[in-house]
Amino acid sequence: MMTAIRRLAPIVTCSIAALAVTASAMAQAQFRDERTGKVWTPDNVSNDNQLRPTNEPSTPADRAFDPKAQIATATGVVVQHPNATLMGTVPMTAGPTVPLVSLDSPTLQAIPGDRWVVPLYLSNNSGASANAQVGCTFTNGSRPVQESRIVVPTAGPGQRLAFAAYGPRTEVFVDRVLCRVLTP
Repeated sequence: MMTAIRRLAPIVTCSIAALAVTASAMAQAQFRDERTGKVWTPDNVSNDNQLRPTNEPSTPADRAFDPKAQIATATGVVVQHPNATLMGTVPMTAGPTVPLVSLDSPTLQAIPGDRWVVPLYLSNNSGASANAQVGCTFTNGSRPVQESRIVVPTAGPGQRLAFAAYGPRTEVFVDRVLCRVLTP
């Protein structure tokens, strides 16, 4: 009988030690937020990232992060004739290494409840008037949602013009816009 107890003693001791370590680890796996008083555990952290059932309706915010869930696609080209504002002059240095007209990098902005908009600046680097056209592709996850062609008012020699290109309504999600000079 004593031999059986001596054999079981290490097993019982290890089991009790394992329970103590587990209880200690569980106590350390909790975090109490001092400001809100909420206790965070591995069970209630990151529940936002759990997969949802496929039959649950997709919200507009979800479609912003899943371009494939958005139905909007580019259909044809939207032609725009914006007004332009003269911003000043630029050196007339067009030549082998300087283009006739140049376009500053566009910055995509949203007008809440209205449309996506891109303020653009076109510089005429030549000594002649330029009738430029600009093409802009509004995309969501590299999928085009609107193609626009902007017919810019005539830029005189050395003039720098500011104008806006309008994209789709803000209900359609756009994460990038690529604008390029089409002509001259």
